Amino acid sequence: MAAGKILVVDDDPNLIQLVKMRLESAGYDVTAAVREEDAIGAVKSQPVDLCVLDLMLANRDGISLMEEVHAITPDIPAIILTAHGTIESAVQAMRKGAYSYLTKPFEAQDLLLQIERALEHRRLNSEIKRLKGLLEEKYDFANIIARSARMRSVLDVVSRIAKLDSTVYIHGESGTGKELIAKAIHLASDRKEHGFVALNCAALPETLLESELFGHEKGAFTGAVKSTKGLFTQAHGGTLFLDEIGDMPLSTQSKLLRVLQERQFYPVGSEVPMEVDVRVIIATNKDLAEQVKKGLFRDDLFYRIHVIPIYLPPLRERKEDIVPLVEHFLKKCSQQMKKEVEGITPEALRKIMLYDWPGNVRELENAIEYGVAMTQKDVITDDYILQTKPGLLEGDKGQPQDKPANSAESLKPLKDARDAFERDYLIQVLSMTEGNVSQAAKLAGKYRADLYDLLKKHDLRVEDFKKNKVATSN
Repeated sequence: MAAGKILVVDDDPNLIQLVKMRLESAGYDVTAAVREEDAIGAVKSQPVDLCVLDLMLANRDGISLMEEVHAITPDIPAIILTAHGTIESAVQAMRKGAYSYLTKPFEAQDLLLQIERALEHRRLNSEIKRLKGLLEEKYDFANIIARSARMRSVLDVVSRIAKLDSTVYIHGESGTGKELIAKAIHLASDRKEHGFVALNCAALPETLLESELFGHEKGAFTGAVKSTKGLFTQAHGGTLFLDEIGDMPLSTQSKLLRVLQERQFYPVGSEVPMEVDVRVIIATNKDLAEQVKKGLFRDDLFYRIHVIPIYLPPLRERKEDIVPLVEHFLKKCSQQMKKEVEGITPEALRKIMLYDWPGNVRELENAIEYGVAMTQKDVITDDYILQTKPGLLEGDKGQPQDKPANSAESLKPLKDARDAFERDYLIQVLSMTEGNVSQAAKLAGKYRADLYDLLKKHDLRVEDFKKNKVATSN
């Protein structure tokens, strides 16, 4: 198998034959062209991995030919062959997109080395583009499940502010997808070509957190054997995501405030300030306003970060999203485990819809993963739903142990309980039928008109349950 397809263009037939022979002996598939139009025809008619072009051709210069080749296939690396007196022109060619140049006469090994490096460079660039494409597909707004009106409202805000540099404050319970939204903002912004750097502020002790954020100089503290760049420096030009900022120590909060105000900071042990261009996205599952009242969070920092607030509702407040999330996690887990689990029984789905999901989307994914792992059928039954949840009573149908069925504290007024069940039931039926009112009415044993009256009563829209694209939501 050939190591790659190479096009060699030179108006010297002897040189072409020599280069062709050397490259073919190294395992490359070589197409040679003396005329420029033959070279363009070769690029148009077959895939080419690399071009070797003479700078001075019979009817035109190699730079213009390279530009025409790049107009057809932009990512083809080009190596320019040049005489000693035209090195300046070769450098100009590199500025216009050539990978490198070789001065005639050159050793065959030098050409082979340049080709090997150029092809590896192209391979790495292709892999980076592929991974970026996968990343952008995963975190693209269109691929975030938002069937519920509340999540669509969140994504509307996100789409409006993505290209701004304002600080974003994301608040929501654990497992609601705060980092997912932060990555979506980054990838929809003008900073997407630069880094997205994330830090969980609760994961590090105070002594390490400051060094992690701002970096340190060699000898700044015991164990600092070399200077290290902090996350602010690593995120220069891009986005810094600070998760669980409510757990950041007060001493570090003051230093963060300075960075947000002045866009500069001092690495630990340094007296030289560093300037950074970073967009900061903050996330927390705590009530920071309450933390301010308790003296656990600086009020000036709170007002500094509370620029564009985004509240992510818990899963129990957007149950319209549960069914598409279940479908996605079923597909994802089945592929990962190489099992053909195609669905979930109505009883299992009912159990899922009635549970409050205190761990939100993350907990739901874990539950589906457990179900896929344990089932020996092509569907998940209710036997494998919520069986491993701590805090549930034996035989309970998804009710937390701290609020058992006979607890007076857990009881709602009868009308409220009936309305809540009725609404959840409608969501379940419409989700199962993907918004088909006729099928939903048949399953519910209702006339269509009566079903529409119930939907209006509970402020539910049929359009929200129509089949849409299922993708990553965690």
